Amino acid sequence: MSDDWTQDSAAAAPSAAPAWSGSEGARAFAALEAATDWLLGYPFVFRALARRIGAGAVLVDYGCGPGKVADHAARLLGARVLGVDTSPEMLALARAQETAVAEFHLVADGRTAGLADGCADAVMCNHVLASLPSEEAVLSVFTEVRRLLRPGGPFVLLSTDPDCGGTEYASLRIGEPDTVHAPGQGLTVRLRRTDGSWQEVGNHAWPPAVLPALLERSGFHDVVQERPTVEEALEVADPDLARGRPWTAERERPPLVVTTALAL
Repeated sequence: MSDDWTQDSAAAAPSAAPAWSGSEGARAFAALEAATDWLLGYPFVFRALARRIGAGAVLVDYGCGPGKVADHAARLLGARVLGVDTSPEMLALARAQETAVAEFHLVADGRTAGLADGCADAVMCNHVLASLPSEEAVLSVFTEVRRLLRPGGPFVLLSTDPDCGGTEYASLRIGEPDTVHAPGQGLTVRLRRTDGSWQEVGNHAWPPAVLPALLERSGFHDVVQERPTVEEALEVADPDLARGRPWTAERERPPLVVTTALAL
């Protein structure tokens, strides 16, 4: 999945070039810098997981893309990480890397091949919602995640607040300033590549406030949301990254939200 750009989003955001689909798209995704995510996103996802699972636990990365985040989680948490994605090209790229991820599985027609009900102790899902054009699509993903989780298992979801529009963050810019987005509405996001250039992609807006109700409809409870700050990241993120930039925009208006829910 991994922000796989669909034809629905192309219609909603015609100024954005297609991205992430096919082999070329997978390589383009792997070339993104993602500095803001590594400051305010992934470390807090790992922290939320570490509070609830121990070494040897089975962790599914739903929408693993080229596998970098899954690999980091496996090494940091000592978990047995299973990467799953809707894109065969993303999985091929992930399998080609030297990785600590135990297995990779394809999601086809909404179901993860080869994984049984309740096989996971925890699931993480990073920036997948941006690829989903409708409430039905979001519920389908949440329902499959619930199928994979054992009762009581945590689901940790990282998403971008679409209403942080127009701000130039270190590695992204979301839509336009002073814009309030309806759930599923198309918007254009600019993402910084590792070479310093920018790429425009079409995404879909999923305001954090709509997620708890959708999770509860999908078999989750005890939903908690946090918006990590730079001050918190100084204690959680990689020290060289956290102290290596001023992070002016991230300090003024943190754009990422971590949502945690438990499977019924």
